[in-house]
Amino acid sequence: MSKRIIWTIIIIMTLALVGVGVIQFLWIKWSVNLDEKNFNDKVRIGLNNVLQKIRDDAELNYYENEGRDINDIVLTDSVLPISARIKNIDFKAKAPDPNEMLESISPQKLDLYLKKELGLQGIDLKYEYGVYSNDLKAYIIENGNFVTTMGDTTKSSNVAAMNPLSKAEYKMPLFADDLSEPGYLNLFFPSKTRFLWSSVFPILISSILFTALILFCFSYTIHIILQQKKVSEMKTDFINNMTHEFKTPIATISLASDSVLSPTIIENKDKVSRFINIIKQENKRMLNQVEKVLQMAQIDKGDVELKLSPTNIHDIINEALVNSELKIQAKGGTIHTNFKASNPIVEADSTHIASVINNLLDNAEKYTPVHPEITVTTTNVPGGIEFSVSDNGIGMSKESVKMIFEKFYRVHTGNLHDVKGFGLGLSYVKAMVDAHNGKITVKSELEKGTSFTIFIPEKHKRR
Repeated sequence: MSKRIIWTIIIIMTLALVGVGVIQFLWIKWSVNLDEKNFNDKVRIGLNNVLQKIRDDAELNYYENEGRDINDIVLTDSVLPISARIKNIDFKAKAPDPNEMLESISPQKLDLYLKKELGLQGIDLKYEYGVYSNDLKAYIIENGNFVTTMGDTTKSSNVAAMNPLSKAEYKMPLFADDLSEPGYLNLFFPSKTRFLWSSVFPILISSILFTALILFCFSYTIHIILQQKKVSEMKTDFINNMTHEFKTPIATISLASDSVLSPTIIENKDKVSRFINIIKQENKRMLNQVEKVLQMAQIDKGDVELKLSPTNIHDIINEALVNSELKIQAKGGTIHTNFKASNPIVEADSTHIASVINNLLDNAEKYTPVHPEITVTTTNVPGGIEFSVSDNGIGMSKESVKMIFEKFYRVHTGNLHDVKGFGLGLSYVKAMVDAHNGKITVKSELEKGTSFTIFIPEKHKRR
């Protein structure tokens, strides 16, 4: 799968997730708005009923104060409101003063009416309310009580602009007629927003969780795709490298075999022996390469069993140096040792530890084109021994350092095309160090060199 296709999938999935998120948000918002509309309708129905009862009480109080017999009013059509029944009575009386009616409102009855009517509408939220007088420019009733400073507009509680009720969403005029509007009733629900969103809160949380789960799965899938793409590319490089590595010895063996079968050579024992040695060396070379691949296969399966014994790290390093010294000297370089460890004995598999050191020395030589200066250092640390292999080679970038222990990965060598290998050496090193319960760290800088440090515990703890 090409990068273009991968990025196309990422963009499409991202747009799809954003679209789903927007749709879910709009749907939840629409649901909240619908609940709010229903809530507002119920509040207004309740308030209209409260206002009608307040008007009836105020008119009754007014006509009683005018000396009229209340029975004259009650005996009329009881279905009609008080104001309509009064019109059916034939008597002369002045019209009630709206301001007087406003001030005659009973806080206790108003509080009772609000509780009853809102309760009938199924509203049990905490609320605050107040009766405002346009004449006094102040609230005269708040939350079931007369305001003690009624008429004193210098008090902050009576200044409408400073009172929280001034921002109330529900505002109903009281005793308004064609000529005047003496005041209004304000109703405010402090927790209304929380109440409305609480009904969709479970859906909102579920939506967020499922969206996050989809996003996680999508991100993980993309991560796996990119990782598999890298593995695929590395395996392709591995196959190409393996083909190249095997092509030369196979060609050499084929040529040597043909030469041995030649009538002019088969009679010459020295030449036959020479060509047979070439065949043997090339065959051993291929066998070593195959052995590396098989070792990694065994490590992946967990079939490797360590043969633990007291192992002298200094002796193993010295043996490895003998094998590497000729190649390093051929490039005009040298190997330095700095054995600081006073106790080089650890419990380890000497064969695998030797392979680890050989791999590190081989890498140091391969990635130092000219005049390699390689230093091998040992030191005792709490719990075991540390040894390091440092070079002055081409070094690695931070991105390469993160990948060098991956199978088949090979560091990009720029204009160097003579660095051979399968990309299995450092993967093997990491696996063997882990098998010994050890630790490996890398420090590298481009054009300045690389240093590998390995810790091996003194006593092996079985897992």
